[in-house]
Amino acid sequence: MATHNELGKQGEDLAADFLINKGHRIIARNYRHERAEVDIISSCSGMVIFTEVKTRSTDHYGYPEVSVTAKKKEMLRNAMDHYLFENNIKEEARFDIISIVMKGNSVEIHHIEDAFYH
Repeated sequence: MATHNELGKQGEDLAADFLINKGHRIIARNYRHERAEVDIISSCSGMVIFTEVKTRSTDHYGYPEVSVTAKKKEMLRNAMDHYLFENNIKEEARFDIISIVMKGNSVEIHHIEDAFYH
């Protein structure tokens, strides 16, 4: 596995643990629809949360969340709509971003709730 893939997998595992510790129940990981992949789908407080995880080894080029472009958001919204329809889910839903910077032994996690509307 390429180094960036390993970093991404580590980030997703850290993000899942982070969400579980905040009271989320993980429903699915790496849900794919067409060209989009939602990293984590969870539920918490009667809401379904679709989370995009971005991990970098440095913040030298900016924080990871800035790489979630308008096109990526559109693809993720389509995946969310498909998932909710396909599973007949009527609960409220939102998108979060978890941004992780791993510098050596230091891990910085930034959770942006309802990220697509900020």
